[in-house]
Amino acid sequence: MIVLLPPSETKRVGGDGPPLRIEELGSPVLNSLRSELVGELVDLASDRKASRAALAISPSQDAEIERNAALRTAPTMPAIRRYTGVLYDALDVDSLRGAEVKRAQARLAIGSALFGLLRADDRVPAYRLSATSKLPGKSTLATRWKPLLEPLLNELSNHDLIVDLRSGSYVGLGRLPDAVRVDVLAEHPDGRRTIVTHFNKAHKGRLARALAATRAEPNDAAAVAAVARRAGMRVERSGNELTVVVTAGVGEG
Repeated sequence: MIVLLPPSETKRVGGDGPPLRIEELGSPVLNSLRSELVGELVDLASDRKASRAALAISPSQDAEIERNAALRTAPTMPAIRRYTGVLYDALDVDSLRGAEVKRAQARLAIGSALFGLLRADDRVPAYRLSATSKLPGKSTLATRWKPLLEPLLNELSNHDLIVDLRSGSYVGLGRLPDAVRVDVLAEHPDGRRTIVTHFNKAHKGRLARALAATRAEPNDAAAVAAVARRAGMRVERSGNELTVVVTAGVGEG
């Protein structure tokens, strides 16, 4: 089983690993585009105004441009620790122990606008690039990634069940029709259900943690739902589509 996570805009800085070695990342079929994008971001960083426009950031976020400028020389850390935010707080990989750590390293992967696909232990620097970023003079990232990423993901799905927790813009970089997909809905006292927005990430992080740590080896959506229920989550299933249902005003916070 592979649990495919979205990245996050927020990332830890620093690291104790050597500078980026693209040739040592998993999925080497992606290395050519990875190298192109790293080079483009490093070059773009010399023009702050253009960088802000491409990355959709403000002058107060110029530190992000400096990180891109240092992509080839900055220290690295495992991808699963590089990303921060609501989903990764709920996942809380640093609290896993023993065999759980090994299972998490084997099962967790991250979709990335810069690297395409990362396994948990792939070492990467801090950077700024999102799926919706528009690099000057270039096609969209979805247009560039799809020819490489979709065949890779579909090949992986031939061997492993993939639970796809990515957000829409990252799904657009490489679609995976056979994956198990997860939505989060809030149920109100009158029975209405509404989409959970911000805390959607927290519930997906809880699910990712349960799947990363379980001794079970889920091989279909029903088995994934069973793991989630054992972790105390309310889950409904329709084919490969899972819905996590939370109580409005309670499970959203």
